[in-house]
Amino acid sequence: MGYLVVVGRAVVLRVAVVIVQDVIERRTVFLNKRLNIVMVEPEIPPNTGNVARLCAATGAALHLVKPLGFSIDDKHLKRAGLDYWHLLDIYIYENFAEFEEKNPVGPRYLATTKGSRSYTDISYEPGGYLLFGKETKGLAPEILDRYPETKIRLPMRSDARSLNLSNSVAVIVYEVLRQWGFPDLV
Repeated sequence: MGYLVVVGRAVVLRVAVVIVQDVIERRTVFLNKRLNIVMVEPEIPPNTGNVARLCAATGAALHLVKPLGFSIDDKHLKRAGLDYWHLLDIYIYENFAEFEEKNPVGPRYLATTKGSRSYTDISYEPGGYLLFGKETKGLAPEILDRYPETKIRLPMRSDARSLNLSNSVAVIVYEVLRQWGFPDLV
């Protein structure tokens, strides 16, 4: 009888380990499949605040690449995000090289007026990163040259220079989420 108890405990322990491993694996898969918004050198606090609110409402992670054109404590940034900051997963990097080093895996999709493909012509993979450049200049040429196959654009009139950054982010984010079936959104 004692032997059965020991076996029973061993089986219970083994089952517990399998359950914990399963939870860790599902959590890792979730983290690896989430949408990531990357703002490279954003300059205008309300745009970043609006994007932060969008990320909080959709479950996307926000990555900010310095230099920033404002302080993270900026009142305009906080006001645009209102009371959503507690829902936000935010990561801040000193430069683009640090972002790349800390996020080596996952496709990059570069939003740029220099893109040849419409944002609707791409099938977005889970765990991807949507990259947006600064309001005045967009993404740096060296970043655009690094990922030439995934440069995307929002269609607009030829005499219009560009759309507002936070509006562009929202349009593309919701296209990605539409393709994914709006996971975990009501």
